[in-house]
Amino acid sequence: MEILEINYINFRNLIDGSVKFFPKLNLFFGKNGQGKTSLLEAVYFNATGKSFRTSKANEMMKYGVKRTGVYIVYRDNIGEKTLTVKFNDNKKEYYYNNKKVPYDEFYGKLNVVTYIPEDIVLITGSPSIRRTFFDGEIAQTNSEYFQDLKNYNKLLKIRNKYLKEERTKDTEYLVYEDEFIKYGAKVIEKRLEYVQKISIILNLNYRKLFDNKKELSLSYECHLGNIKKLSLKEIEKLLREKIKKNFSQEKRYGFSLCGPQKDDFLFILNGHEAKSTASQGEKKSIIFSLKLSEIDMVIREKKENPVLIIDDISSYFDSNRKESILNYLEKRNIQVLVSSTGDLGIDSNDFYVEGGEIVYDTKAE
Repeated sequence: MEILEINYINFRNLIDGSVKFFPKLNLFFGKNGQGKTSLLEAVYFNATGKSFRTSKANEMMKYGVKRTGVYIVYRDNIGEKTLTVKFNDNKKEYYYNNKKVPYDEFYGKLNVVTYIPEDIVLITGSPSIRRTFFDGEIAQTNSEYFQDLKNYNKLLKIRNKYLKEERTKDTEYLVYEDEFIKYGAKVIEKRLEYVQKISIILNLNYRKLFDNKKELSLSYECHLGNIKKLSLKEIEKLLREKIKKNFSQEKRYGFSLCGPQKDDFLFILNGHEAKSTASQGEKKSIIFSLKLSEIDMVIREKKENPVLIIDDISSYFDSNRKESILNYLEKRNIQVLVSSTGDLGIDSNDFYVEGGEIVYDTKAE
């Protein structure tokens, strides 16, 4: 995949306008606070309908306005296509090839992988942060998982409502519980499949780029215990038994104590959990290896190259790690949008960003 052009209006501190991108490395440089991150955020917003900086969509709008919008022209294996996201009156609208579509049909059309300084929380943060991240990554390339997860989350809310209202003897409750177990097992199965695939790639990327003497893996910590060799029906059975065992507690607390919302993903470096044993440099390297592995997974599952977005690379890595990463990216046939406070000394198409205005740096040619 390749983004050809982006157009934006009333987005953050950017002056309304457009940018034409190049096929490989695109560098956006300038002082802090000038709009580099805002441009990358606009790309991400257009691809996913979300921000990598805030959960509040109105924060992406320029101060004092009531609407914002981003329009992208991109190319995939089939041809040129367009995506648009509009936000006004606290409502988002999604368009694919100029036709309004529901979010289900929008998400996953343009695959992007982002690397931002805040990504370190994928190691140091709570299990819910990791679940949200990996759910998004799996759903980006697997529309069936997107629907299974959507159905499960809806059923989880319904089940919690029945538990809270002490209506577990209602006939409807038993119907909802069967569906809850069915979709919960599907989510667990697909998460496990994804982790088993990406963990191998993750280790290869970490050893190749950062430390060939250490082993890195990703572990899916399921609340049901060891499920690695279980079939979908066996996972369903185990989940049903777990619910039965914890049912009295669930009724007392008024919410579900079982299900994939209780699971976690752990990074294991040389046999130890990275959260407590890895250095800051190692944690950064683990996350970047994960991002590269996401790229490989998108290529594997969709036969398409995703677009890689890297924010603030200069301040995040030491010179050795940064050089290793940049050399790697120069060799890959993927489109990269990267921001920095200065020149990176690589073969790139450079854009200067100041006061929300983005200008192609012809002097770099």
